[in-house]
Amino acid sequence: MTNYWPEGWLVNTAQNHSFCQNISGLREALHSQTILEARACVCTPEHDLVIDFGFCKGKIPRCEGAVGISDGTTRDIALLSRVNKPVCFVVQSIEQNPDGSFTPILSRRLAQQRCLEESIRHLHAGDIIPARVTHLEAFGCFVDIGCGIPSLIPIDCISVSRISHPSDRFRTGQDIYAVVTDVDQNLRVSLSHKELLGTWEENAALFSSGETVSGIVRSVEHYGVFVELAPNLAGLAEPKDGVKVGQQASVYIKNLIPEKMKIKLIIIDSFDPPGDVPAPITPLRYFIDSGHLDHWVYSPAVSNKKIETFFA
Repeated sequence: MTNYWPEGWLVNTAQNHSFCQNISGLREALHSQTILEARACVCTPEHDLVIDFGFCKGKIPRCEGAVGISDGTTRDIALLSRVNKPVCFVVQSIEQNPDGSFTPILSRRLAQQRCLEESIRHLHAGDIIPARVTHLEAFGCFVDIGCGIPSLIPIDCISVSRISHPSDRFRTGQDIYAVVTDVDQNLRVSLSHKELLGTWEENAALFSSGETVSGIVRSVEHYGVFVELAPNLAGLAEPKDGVKVGQQASVYIKNLIPEKMKIKLIIIDSFDPPGDVPAPITPLRYFIDSGHLDHWVYSPAVSNKKIETFFA
């Protein structure tokens, strides 16, 4: 299966720079039909995207801005929302203007169509894929699964631990893994995330009784406070005055009870994050057999250099 990356992964790679730094590089990309990335700087009143190469500006005509724009199945907000962000494309032609300057004509739609046919069509339930968070809604997390093609992780599929909003777990622009649950006949991909965050036992093995560790307050009840220690692991602390949902907490692990899948905690301290800092999220730790990642040598912790090999 050919790898196609979420938008923004190629833009800073050396090979992308070599194609996008001058007109001869773009001509080479036109000949090879290489998928490139550059920043969209303007969406015109006609909803054409203007792409800034530095030495010249290219154009993605509205109908070439995304799969589904021409037939109305994709709304134009998909174009407007790309301004000031990297977009992928293939070079369709290079027009020379009367003043001698050049205007490359580009197609994001063709890049997406290739991604659908050569990558997404071959996905199956259980496949683990990389994705980039694009925006968050109360009902779930939208992600880019390749060339700007969107998919949704419903809120109840984000983690086993109950969260009030996807922002409890993710940030826009964050790179994550997701597991495919279904691909329908129209190549719409359904995703989940919670299965990759480990079982109770796997997460609990990272902690020991007697430790004092950091956590996030997720629920305050009359009988106690639920504190999240890991995305799929929470413990119950004794009630404490002044504790509020969303606070950071330092907690003493009083007892781990594997047979009941429970953790007893004592809150040492709790505090609000600084006013200019987003609400805290628990760092993600994936429990994935490396055999499931044969097609993907990407980890959210590594740089774009890991994908240079697959730039084509």
